[in-house]
Order: sequence, then C-alpha cells, then structure tokens
Amino acid sequence: MDSKITYTNFASHPFDSLNIFDETKGAYQVLKWAYDTYGDEIVYACSFGAEGIVLIDLISQVKPDARIVFLDTGLHFEETYDLIERVKAKYPELNIELKKPDLTVDEQAEHYGDNLWRRDPNQCCYIRKVKPLEEVLTGQTAWVSGLRREQSPTRANTDFLNKDERFQSVKVCPLIHWTWDNVWDYIKSNDLPYNALHDQNYPSIGCAPCTSPVAAGGDSREGRWSNNMKTECGLHVGRKS
Repeated sequence: MDSKITYTNFASHPFDSLNIFDETKGAYQVLKWAYDTYGDEIVYACSFGAEGIVLIDLISQVKPDARIVFLDTGLHFEETYDLIERVKAKYPELNIELKKPDLTVDEQAEHYGDNLWRRDPNQCCYIRKVKPLEEVLTGQTAWVSGLRREQSPTRANTDFLNKDERFQSVKVCPLIHWTWDNVWDYIKSNDLPYNALHDQNYPSIGCAPCTSPVAAGGDSREGRWSNNMKTECGLHVGRKS
C-alpha cells in the first residue's frame, strides 16, 4: 500500500487483509494511511451528522489541521450550525470551511421558482450540494466520506476505498463496518459534541425542508426526502451516461 492510488490508476482494493476487529473496525488505520498517502490532496466532506463527529475526532488524531468542508446549502437547521461552532471550539486546528453554492436561496427561487426542493429535489441538491462539491474536489486526488454499509441498500457494497465516478476521485470510507450503535458508543464514550436533533428522533440530518424525524425502530434514512422516492442527494451516485 505504498504507491498512491488515484482515480486514473485505481485497480483494486488495498485493504482486503486489514484487521477490522480492532477498536475502530479499521477506520483509524484507513485514515492514517489516507492522510499519510495524500497529505493535502485529500479533503473530508462532512455533513456533521453522527458519523461525521466520529470521523472528525479520528481525523484530528492523524492530521490535526486537516481540511474539513461542510456544504452550506443555506437550508440547514440552526442546531447544525450550532454544532459546527462547538466542533470548531473543540478542534481549533482543523481547517473547517463552509462551502456555499453559487446561488443564494432567494436567487434560486428567482431562477427556478419557490421551494424547488419540493418540486424537483434532485435539481435542488445538484445546485446546492453536488455542484459545490464538484468545485471543492477539483484538483483533489481523494476525499473522505462517512458512508456505512448498514445505512441503506445503496451503500451496502461500499469499500474502504472506492473509485468515485461522480467526482472522478478516490472516495475513502473508513466507517463501512460500523453500526449505528458503534457510532453512538464512540460519541458517548469520548464525550463528543453532536447535533441536538439526534435526541429528537433525527438519525440522519440534512437540509431542514427535506429532513423529518423517524418513528422508533425506523430506518436511519427514512427521514430524508420522506415524501418522494428520492433516497440520495447525488453525492454518492455515479454520473448518468
């Protein structure tokens, strides 16, 4: 695992023999390798969900000044922005950037009409999340994501390292073997800050208009775009041919 894996030379998964039964289920080792390998050519695109808090804590241990990018759609809950400020205070060396889309919410309404997220959530996600991340990842060899296999059927085959067709980059997913209970055990045992909405039955937290609480025992992704068939914002699916 000494040579640098890129989108263009991506051939195989380098962590087949990794010990996934350690304290972090391989996550720390994957992150250590990723930041040692890519240095400033890797960025963590963080949503500041529960998985994000775990990754921020682990990343701070291997690269205290790592670049963390939050896609600031302008439509997030106040609780999310409050959490970001608490994380900044806890990890002052981290380079946390709030990346905004080209259009403000009002400008988007002028161009596409009010409440685009209701009429065409895919277009709204592209404008406010996918396109900004494309801009962030331009020139970046790799990026970190908090995907877990347990989250949904569309994420069940995620590997530690993935050839990302959407952004033509290497996507590093250290938490693929973590369960929801693992995430919360880590947060609680390390006394980490987290979004207050998690205590109000919001397991997965995105933009306020498209996120709702989930009934007890419900799937962690049920509260996202609950009124239509949409299940992903588009960051984790390939480009359409």
